[in-house]
Amino acid sequence: MKLLTYSLNGSDRVGVLDEKCLNIYTVEKYSSMQELIESGISTEELMELIKQHKEPVALANVVKRPPIPHPKQDIICLGWNYSAHKEESVKAKGINPGDGEHHAIYFGKRVSATTADGDIIPGHWDITENSLDYETELALIIGKDAYRVPKENAYDHVFGYTVFNDVSARNLQKRHQQFYFGKSLFGFCPMGPFIVTEGEFSRPPSFRLRTRVNGELRQDSSTDLMIFDIPHIISELSKGFVLKAGTIIATGTPAGVGMGFTPPKYLRPGDVVECEIDGIGVLHNEVK
Repeated sequence: MKLLTYSLNGSDRVGVLDEKCLNIYTVEKYSSMQELIESGISTEELMELIKQHKEPVALANVVKRPPIPHPKQDIICLGWNYSAHKEESVKAKGINPGDGEHHAIYFGKRVSATTADGDIIPGHWDITENSLDYETELALIIGKDAYRVPKENAYDHVFGYTVFNDVSARNLQKRHQQFYFGKSLFGFCPMGPFIVTEGEFSRPPSFRLRTRVNGELRQDSSTDLMIFDIPHIISELSKGFVLKAGTIIATGTPAGVGMGFTPPKYLRPGDVVECEIDGIGVLHNEVK
């Protein structure tokens, strides 16, 4: 099941796409995706709910919004969760990776509002100094509060998956020697266009990820290559704190980011970035 947040006549609504992804069935019971997730409604109950409502609206006639426009918490991200990306990062930055293959690297990405499919990515050129980079990632959405969850039960706490672009200012990362500031500038959180519910995929899911910049293929990999998988991530984090329903976890990016090329292929004004994950969709954004 594909869910989305959309705007019609100036107000945000939550909907379910039909099988051909052409029409939206509005879920009128919930005012936001966050509220729907927190309700704990099952996909079966959701299907029954939308059958009771009026005719669908065409996707072409609405404004797409991010699936979760205003997350309640910062986004949890993983660094260096693909070996090849770790290697290109070390080469580009000349840094010591430490024991990252033995312990996951977690960091927060501050966000007040996410960026929708079709919206612009602001360059913040006055402070990013032409070092703007893309990172296509699989993001998972926690569906119910998770605390001290064993690995074998991890998927029971996943609501669904979406496409995420962890936009990054590499100069700020290098200058401040951490991820937080360089990845948290306003507009650096494109996600969407949809959330696909967890039950649509196998356990573990296998997703192909691709990034194109102005049509040029830059990243092409698979979540099969993640160092730390979804059960590990949920189980480890939930040992220390509660992962609340609606929490967004970005699971890391594969090789092929801009800084990994010689010379680097950073984003420029007018570039169009396409982040694609098979089975979920394509996230399009232009850099301004």
